Amino acid sequence: MSEKTILKLQLPTDPTWVKNVVESNIEELLTDHAFCEQKAASNAITLIVQNPNLSDLVQEMIALAQEEMDHFKRVHELIVQRGFVLGRERKDNYVGELQKFIVKGGGRTTQLVDRLLFSAMIEARSCERFKVLSENIEDAELAAFYHELMVSEATHYAMFIRLAKKYCGDIDVDARWKEYLAHEAVVIQNYGKMERIHG
Repeated sequence: MSEKTILKLQLPTDPTWVKNVVESNIEELLTDHAFCEQKAASNAITLIVQNPNLSDLVQEMIALAQEEMDHFKRVHELIVQRGFVLGRERKDNYVGELQKFIVKGGGRTTQLVDRLLFSAMIEARSCERFKVLSENIEDAELAAFYHELMVSEATHYAMFIRLAKKYCGDIDVDARWKEYLAHEAVVIQNYGKMERIHG
């Protein structure tokens, strides 16, 4: 999978992030990852709460929330198996910076499309990070786990883009997505230095 062709991310993660940062603190990575999955489930639930009239979206978000919580459970199991304890929630500054890019005001359609593209952006970067982890981490169990989740995140990314195009009205989703990609390329320059999924 090439991020340039599929995910269209403009700035790839340096693989040395795994060797130089992640492998020295697997406990921190797993705790942060667990909360990323929990937040992804919460995001799906928020989309349901905000758009209860869109039955197709509600059905897809129910399935997504269940899947993300299953991922949370599996990450937590890895934490416990390794003799760790789930730490406190970590603040995700990367997601916080992306969130600022969501359109304020405008109609419901504009806000929905931007929320879906924001969600797609996080899934795309998570997918790319899982790919880098799966290909570079020495731990065979985690390499296999992150390869599996990479495939899952790619599916989620595609789903959010598809839903944005389904509910976009007269909004040019492709043009707005290019703006998100350009913004994310600036934001991500400040990350990749911590043992966090987006850090």
